[in-house]
Amino acid sequence: MENIPNTKVHNLNIINRHKGSFNGIKSVIAFAPEEVKLSTEMGCLTVKGEELHVISLDVDRGELEFQGRIDSLIYSEDNSPGKRASRFVGRLFK
Repeated sequence: MENIPNTKVHNLNIINRHKGSFNGIKSVIAFAPEEVKLSTEMGCLTVKGEELHVISLDVDRGELEFQGRIDSLIYSEDNSPGKRASRFVGRLFK
């Protein structure tokens, strides 16, 4: 595994696809019973499933616990408005 200096820790712990605890969470972008979008230390994380709900959230510590059926985890780049705008402008001038 590659050692990346000055990177904060981001961990996922999923038990039997029905309970999860994550750390390294910066913020919750959206939360619905079928989809959770999180901003993490490693980019945007989308969790898809059914009957997802929060057990606990500690934004100061960057920790989230939830349960429900987990069908998929998808990472993408940070989706903050400033990042999206800069990527769009960059594509215009290529």
